[in-house]
Amino acid sequence: MDPSCLFKTLLATNWALFLWDQYITYRQYKVHRDAEKRPEEVKELISDEDYKKARDYNMDNHTFGFLHSWFNQLLTTKSVFLYYFSNLQAQLVGGYFPFLWYATENFPFHVAVFLSVNTIIETIIDLPFDLYSTFIIEDAHGFNKQTIGFYFVDKVKKMLVGFALTMPIVYGIEWIITNGGPYFYVYIWVFLSVIVLLLMTIYPTFIAPLFDKYFPLPDGELKTKIEKLAESLKYPLTKLYVVNGSKRSAHSNAYMYGFWKNKRIVLYDTLLSGTEKEKVHKLYVEAGEKIEETENDKKRGMNNDEVVAVLGHELGHWALWHTLINLIITEVNLFFCFAVFAYFYKWDALYQAFGYHDTPPIIGMMLVFQFILALYHQLAHMGQVIHSRSAEFAADEFAAKLGHGDNLIGALTKLGVDNLSMPINDSLYSWCVHTHPPVVERVAAVRAFTEKKK
Repeated sequence: MDPSCLFKTLLATNWALFLWDQYITYRQYKVHRDAEKRPEEVKELISDEDYKKARDYNMDNHTFGFLHSWFNQLLTTKSVFLYYFSNLQAQLVGGYFPFLWYATENFPFHVAVFLSVNTIIETIIDLPFDLYSTFIIEDAHGFNKQTIGFYFVDKVKKMLVGFALTMPIVYGIEWIITNGGPYFYVYIWVFLSVIVLLLMTIYPTFIAPLFDKYFPLPDGELKTKIEKLAESLKYPLTKLYVVNGSKRSAHSNAYMYGFWKNKRIVLYDTLLSGTEKEKVHKLYVEAGEKIEETENDKKRGMNNDEVVAVLGHELGHWALWHTLINLIITEVNLFFCFAVFAYFYKWDALYQAFGYHDTPPIIGMMLVFQFILALYHQLAHMGQVIHSRSAEFAADEFAAKLGHGDNLIGALTKLGVDNLSMPINDSLYSWCVHTHPPVVERVAAVRAFTEKKK
């Protein structure tokens, strides 16, 4: 295939996938737009007032999302006009990537300079959108807790940590491609698998604390109940933390991490309420942290039994081997992607189609992963969504079997309300995008299992 035809084919695929995404997103938008009043089937899950708040929040995000998506897509592909109206090779963003690549080729550590400059430029271009999302939309709906100063310090810090982590990995990959022979993709797969496991180990302990402060969960009823739950399932819990997520956002979360006999659980302080939240805030004050809580913030959060029910769900993922299954899926996907890269990365036409006159491995990896594998990534994501939804239902059932069904329903309901999630969705959008089934479906499934159990 000549470069001209290849470019047209890859660009057409890129646009087809983009328009598919816009189509299903529009379906979701239309459902939310047309449902001005709370549907009868969700009246037990959300009040009229909370429904209106959730709808306003989602409508703002829909409008912003459409504008942001179209801006990025047009920015990425504006060079197509150059392709049709000049004799120049088709080049992304009017030749931006090839220009930047060759403009930096005489610098020491060429790849690092190219990637760093590109990251900085992309961050600057996206900055107005990110600021609008954080300080207009999130702030207007009571979620944003960041100051401008904190926001920029946090962004710079993330960028520097990102550079420090990714550059050695990129150079490691480049070295393996150059010196690994015909089966280099196998060595890259092994190399990245080790890196993934290493990061899963060190990130929560050494990197995450650079951005947020972690405190041991104070002694009390909640801690005792969580430890009893872990002990009953023989979950080797060694540490139980609460993180000051409320300094960044009012959204709530909880997660687990660790290997073998060294497991840890982290709760966001926004998940807690009442006495437990007061004890955590006391820790913050003692550590010199500033606490600012609005009336809406005080209404958010769960009681202790609901928090335990959520952790029963999370421990269900562990007990049902979902974490290991997801890791295996990730490894298989990684191997496949690099095998495809190994097949295409020396294809001259691919580089020429996008304005390069040689075949640098890092550029080849960008082109193969972004364009050659674009359709595969879309299909793989949809498959992962189906698997993830199944795993979520299974973990909910696991928590219900432990006797936490009613409290899990209460927790799911509060999570939806606190995070302004709309209780209604377009079915096609939900099946293609939502890794977690909608609250309505999860509550119905837990109720059905609980009633059947009775």
